[in-house]
Amino acid sequence: MRGAGAGPGAGAAMKQVFSLYEKAWSGSLVQFAWQKTLGNFLAVTGGDRAVKIFDRHGQKRNEISLPGNCVAMDWDKDGDTLAIVTDKSSAIFLWDAITNKTSQVDSGMRDAMSFLLWSRVGTLLAVGTTKGNLLIYNHQTSRKISVLGKHTKKITCGCWSTENLLALGGEDKMITISNQEGDTIRQTSVSSDPSDMQFSVMKTDERMSTRESTVSVVVGKKTLFLFNLNDPDNPIDLKFQQPYGSIVAYKWYGDGYIMIGFSRGCFVVISTHIREIGQEIFQAHNHKDNLSSIAISQSLNKAASCGDNCIKIHDLSDLREMYAIINLDDENKGVDQLAWTDDGQLLAVSTRRGSLHVFLTKLPILGDACSTRIAYLTSLLEVTVANHVERELPVTVSVEVEPSFVAIGVYHLAVGMNNRAWFYALGENNVKKLKDVEYLGTVASMHLNSDYAAALFEGKVQLHMIESEDLGAQEERETRLFPADDDKYRILCHALTSDFLLYGTDVNDRVYEIPDFSPTIKGILWENWPMDTGVFVAFDDDKVYTYVFHKDAIQGSKIILAGGTEVPYSHKPLLLYNGEITCQTQSGKTNNIYLSTHCFLGNLKDSGPSKLRQMLTQALMLKRFSEAWELCRLLNDQSCWNELAEACLHHMEVDFAIRVYRTSGNAGMVMSLEQIKGIEDHNLLAGHLAMFTGDFNLAQDLYLASSCPIAALEMRKDLQHWDSALQLAKRLAPDQIPFISKEYAMQLEFMGDYVNALAHYEKGITGNNKYQEHDEACRAGVAQMSIRMGDIRRGVNQATKHPSRSLKRDCGAILENMKQFSEAAQLYEKGQYYDKAASVYIRCKNWAKVGELLPQVSSPKIHLQYAKAKEADGRYKEAVIAYEHAKQWDNVIRLYLDHLNNPEKAVNIVRETQSLEGAKMVARFFLQLGDYGSAIQFLVMSKCNNEAFTLAQQHNKMEIYADIISSESTSNEDYQSIALYFEAEKKHFQAGKFFLLCGQYGRALRHFMKSPNTEDNLAIEMAIETVGRAKDEALTNQLIDYLMGESDGMPQDAKYLFRLYMALKQYREAARTAIIIAREEQCSGNYRNARDVLFSMYSELKTQKIKISSEMATNLMILHSYILVKIHVKRGDHMKGARMLIRVANNISKFPSHIVPILTSAVIECHRAGLKNSAFSFAAMLMRPEYRNKIDPKYKKKIETMVRHRDTTETEEPTTACPYCAFQLPECELLCPSCKNNLPYCIATGRHMVRDDWTVCPHCDFPALYSEFKNMLQTENVCPMCSERINIVDLKKINDCTAYLKPEEGDQ
Repeated sequence: MRGAGAGPGAGAAMKQVFSLYEKAWSGSLVQFAWQKTLGNFLAVTGGDRAVKIFDRHGQKRNEISLPGNCVAMDWDKDGDTLAIVTDKSSAIFLWDAITNKTSQVDSGMRDAMSFLLWSRVGTLLAVGTTKGNLLIYNHQTSRKISVLGKHTKKITCGCWSTENLLALGGEDKMITISNQEGDTIRQTSVSSDPSDMQFSVMKTDERMSTRESTVSVVVGKKTLFLFNLNDPDNPIDLKFQQPYGSIVAYKWYGDGYIMIGFSRGCFVVISTHIREIGQEIFQAHNHKDNLSSIAISQSLNKAASCGDNCIKIHDLSDLREMYAIINLDDENKGVDQLAWTDDGQLLAVSTRRGSLHVFLTKLPILGDACSTRIAYLTSLLEVTVANHVERELPVTVSVEVEPSFVAIGVYHLAVGMNNRAWFYALGENNVKKLKDVEYLGTVASMHLNSDYAAALFEGKVQLHMIESEDLGAQEERETRLFPADDDKYRILCHALTSDFLLYGTDVNDRVYEIPDFSPTIKGILWENWPMDTGVFVAFDDDKVYTYVFHKDAIQGSKIILAGGTEVPYSHKPLLLYNGEITCQTQSGKTNNIYLSTHCFLGNLKDSGPSKLRQMLTQALMLKRFSEAWELCRLLNDQSCWNELAEACLHHMEVDFAIRVYRTSGNAGMVMSLEQIKGIEDHNLLAGHLAMFTGDFNLAQDLYLASSCPIAALEMRKDLQHWDSALQLAKRLAPDQIPFISKEYAMQLEFMGDYVNALAHYEKGITGNNKYQEHDEACRAGVAQMSIRMGDIRRGVNQATKHPSRSLKRDCGAILENMKQFSEAAQLYEKGQYYDKAASVYIRCKNWAKVGELLPQVSSPKIHLQYAKAKEADGRYKEAVIAYEHAKQWDNVIRLYLDHLNNPEKAVNIVRETQSLEGAKMVARFFLQLGDYGSAIQFLVMSKCNNEAFTLAQQHNKMEIYADIISSESTSNEDYQSIALYFEAEKKHFQAGKFFLLCGQYGRALRHFMKSPNTEDNLAIEMAIETVGRAKDEALTNQLIDYLMGESDGMPQDAKYLFRLYMALKQYREAARTAIIIAREEQCSGNYRNARDVLFSMYSELKTQKIKISSEMATNLMILHSYILVKIHVKRGDHMKGARMLIRVANNISKFPSHIVPILTSAVIECHRAGLKNSAFSFAAMLMRPEYRNKIDPKYKKKIETMVRHRDTTETEEPTTACPYCAFQLPECELLCPSCKNNLPYCIATGRHMVRDDWTVCPHCDFPALYSEFKNMLQTENVCPMCSERINIVDLKKINDCTAYLKPEEGDQ
């Protein structure tokens, strides 16, 4: 019929407790009132002239018949008395809830009753009549105060304040405020009928007032009228939007807020704060058509509204959240009124068809657990038994009373209240009530096991069997009371296991302290998961705290707090199983919460490294090593494995620790743990583990408490804690005292405690030959400590007797520090530390001993000290030897010059060692002898350039100085001073040279130009170098003028101009000059020189990637062809010679001084080569008048004969392919008629190049025909172009000659 459902954000479903519907009520509206405070009774009346009293389970307890219909009824403030008035009687009916009796009080009024209300603080009852009269009845004293004419018409509404002021409203549209005597103290009129009057505290700025000074009343169902008693002249009238409809009901709550329900389904919250008065804080359209009532429960912190056929419940802390919705589907006429009990447990709603429904909105949270089984209250008279872990179906048990405690056992359920308990047997299919038991006091708590129940009341525990055995059983076994009569303590808490009853008393015997235990804790639950028995939780209203009992830790057993988990509102923990808490809620349901300390049991895949590390810490705290292993595997970090391993050691989980160390590759720990894992002695095992974790004091205590206390001594020895070891050895192993004493003495010596160190070294001497080495070490210690303590004689004797060399050195060092030089030196000498011995003997001025030891001494410092001493004694030869050993060359030079008169030796040493100071001394020596040249040389060597310069100046030795200086790396200043000196001496060439060195190019050039010409013209060469370095245009022009003879009319050789242009990298000018020089050389007949000048220029231009003029290229080719003639003729190759001569003769104007000889040679060579026609043409040329007389008489006749008898036969010139276009042309032709390219020529034959026979000179990169060049190199071993030597092996044939075939470029 009815469904109580969760709304959108619903937190709980509401359970229906009972429904009431009586025929007599049909068609009339039902009035009802809950008993105040306790809420145990519900008074209901309809149109049946009776008031029925029901208990909270819906059982009718009484029915009060009335002479007419009930007009008003109200419970007093404690819920003890119900007052009723009717429309047909002037009597007031009173029903007493405690005695269940009804009584009547005569009001003394003559008109019908219309209103009734009990005071909120006293036993005063106000009754109003239809004519506006008032009666105030004091139920305690039976005093009645009648006030006639309080209102002129029917009193319809009213309310009491906490100060016992009575506000009333009537149909006369007046509001009166009276005191408890009935005197009117305030009154005001309103515009329409008042209804629903309430006293309240209005929200003010001061917030100080807590007095109820405001009366609120609904006026004409439309406005809310606020009347402040302290400000009666300024009432507030709040109006609302028309669409809301009329006001149905309103309630004050919280800090001055009013919730108002409107007839069309809306409810609105407004504030009464003076600054925001009437402002809507919240508004919701809860019901579609109409809203009939609202209710607020302060204890539940909930608000409800009803309308249409449903109830909606909101949370006051967040009104937007719908807590629950109750649908009354069968109530087609709709719902009417709504009211909560004061404790908020029950909500009653009446309907328009005359029925009434009661819903459970808050249950007492009662529950218990036994192992994994839980029992909890699911309704007022219903307990549910469930076991979610074992997946058993829940069983519901109906009980007779509303219990105040519940207990569950293996086979039984107990519920009870006050001093009674009812026991039920839980069968497989049914539940059987066994019995009820009365105890001697109110039961505080109860626990059950399979056979027994234990109830705690008034500081005692009664233990009794649940199901009685035979009558003959002993009473002792049946029941027993703890503590016994003679024990004077009180029991505060108890628990029952399958075998034991445990209880805690007010005698404070603490076994384990629980850390950080909150004073608000309400209870404790132990972990029921069998693998995790050491975990328990303590809980209060807000939080659950997880604790772990570490039983087998190396520090001993203790409890630690692992963390806390927030608990939702009104959740009470019942059961803890594997980190999951089952909680009971107000709605009679259970809810599971996972502890935040067990989050490692969830999904690990989605967690990041920081979260996984947090989980690892939790798992280790809870000793969940398998889960921790899984986390370490996911993290895969060495530090995590170490943390897990250390935790295993801490909890003495040796096997698991071995597994972890093995995984992380710590072989040392694995071996150590393997050796101890079988140890059964708990303390010994714990001691080893404490030592592994670095807690040595704890390890010692555990070892000493174990069966093997000697382990403590071994540990202290290993740790070099010798003082502790010595104390332990006295008790455990006296035979080890000497050895520990020695070690302790060494430690004390290191710390500077020599007195105790000496004592322990002495204790360490055993006198046993077996331990000879040990005893020697102790004696050495005694020797050193004796010396340090001032007992030098004893110490020196001991050290002398001792076989160790190093001891003698150490004791010597101590004595030396103590300024005991003589003894120190003796010990050093005995220990064969001769350097140290000699050093100490020097400090005590024992030169004789030093002299004896000197041959064995290697330290230069000692030799130096000895040399100084010998020099002081005037024994110079010995001193020189000692200085040489000490590598003190300056002193050696000084002695050779000053005392031993051996300058040659001194000069040799200076040259060998390059000693500056030595060079100075030698210079000084030569100066005294007057050998200024040598003195200057050594002064320069000693970097005394200024002195050397002055000396050279004074003694006219500047040339020597200049020569020495220019071979050294010297500063510009030195060069400048030399230059200035030569300038003054008018030695222009030298002056120019040194000005050039110091970068003063202008002055250098001036001096070079003034310098007289020599055969080698060195001055001009230097001038060119100066200008080349200076890169200064003015200087360049000056030199060009000089070379051209502009200044003195005497031009210099053009080659110098050429060199100048080359030095300045002005290659185009150099090229032009080269052509001029070549021309001059040609005119002079120096053809090879001319060719060389052109060749060098050609190469330079090529390097600089500058275009080469065709004039230069042609001249070079013709001059080279001329030179090739001689080579071919010399080799007897007349054809090649003739071909080259033809080329030269065709350009005969280039050879003006040798025209006739060249033509003569051409005639002869052509004739020899069979080129008769060519020979004839050149012979004819020679017959010209200007040449005829110059012909060599030897050949004149022959040539004349050739001309007279002309022979035109001619050997035809072979053709080869053009390297560009492959056109066949004569092999000596250098211009292709087909592609018009100038063809590259072979430097060996003068013919044009062909593609398939190509090579280049390795030096000058000029091309040659590979076969011909190779052939030529059989007899000649130089390149005909650059004259460099060529090894035939270096000649390489080039297959791809494209790079060399760039078309010749003409003049620029």
